[in-house]
Amino acid sequence: MSGMEIASYLMVVVYVISFLAMSAILAKEAGRPVWLFGKGGEPQALPALLFKLAFAGAVFWPLLLAAFGNPVAKDPLSAALDGPWFDVLGHLLVVVGACLAILAQRHMGVSWRIGAVAGELGPIVDSGPFAISRNPVFLGQAVLFIGLLVVLPSLVQAGLTLALVVAIRLQVAIEERVLATSLGQPYLDYRGRVRRWLGVTRQLPA
Repeated sequence: MSGMEIASYLMVVVYVISFLAMSAILAKEAGRPVWLFGKGGEPQALPALLFKLAFAGAVFWPLLLAAFGNPVAKDPLSAALDGPWFDVLGHLLVVVGACLAILAQRHMGVSWRIGAVAGELGPIVDSGPFAISRNPVFLGQAVLFIGLLVVLPSLVQAGLTLALVVAIRLQVAIEERVLATSLGQPYLDYRGRVRRWLGVTRQLPA
């Protein structure tokens, strides 16, 4: 692994550790558990599994790649995205994605949770990064994984990135249903004002 690839990998490890530590801190501040996967009536087992697979792979796959090499002979992604400029671009995406995700997680404060269950949600957070994206944590994680794919390109890493994207899409749909049911009109107003991923909706004058 090159120096840039090692730096990107270490950034991913730092992010995963920060995510877990921040979750513990916010759970203590809120005085309640934040892990809601497996609770409630919404089927969250599949996205939970995909999230675990994606992040475990992001931590361990680069180590296996460095130790044993790519098991896929003539991996087309490795050839297509090889070069120092791809390493620089990928590392930049990893850093930006990790910083966005952890800052957005901290900004949620006592409303932070992993999963969504009616009756166990905090107040709507619509300031900071949530003023321009309804899902900045997920957005940051997606950017991080895309960056890791660029800096360490392989079919395996592409599969891990796809697993994360599918998990995010499934979980966002679940959370939107739960939030709309639990928080009602204030959330519907927020949803109409801020886009799911990035941007705001132009408000027409009353």
